[in-house]
Amino acid sequence: MKASQIIGTLLGAFVAFLGLLWLLQGTGILRMRPILCIANCEEVVGPSPTWAAAGAVALIIGAIVVAVSVRRGRTP
Repeated sequence: MKASQIIGTLLGAFVAFLGLLWLLQGTGILRMRPILCIANCEEVVGPSPTWAAAGAVALIIGAIVVAVSVRRGRTP
């Protein structure tokens, strides 16, 4: 694999993981307190359609980036 393929795969996996985390938090399946907070942060209580939608979009985009990066390495 070339360096660009490795970077694309890692970046896509990170975005997909972050999207999954946001999706689970937005649907109310996973609850976490803010870890790093600069301002007055509060925990998301209950389902949040905005975070669920943002997570779904990020998960799909991350999966596409991973698929394209891996596929680019397999074609001659």
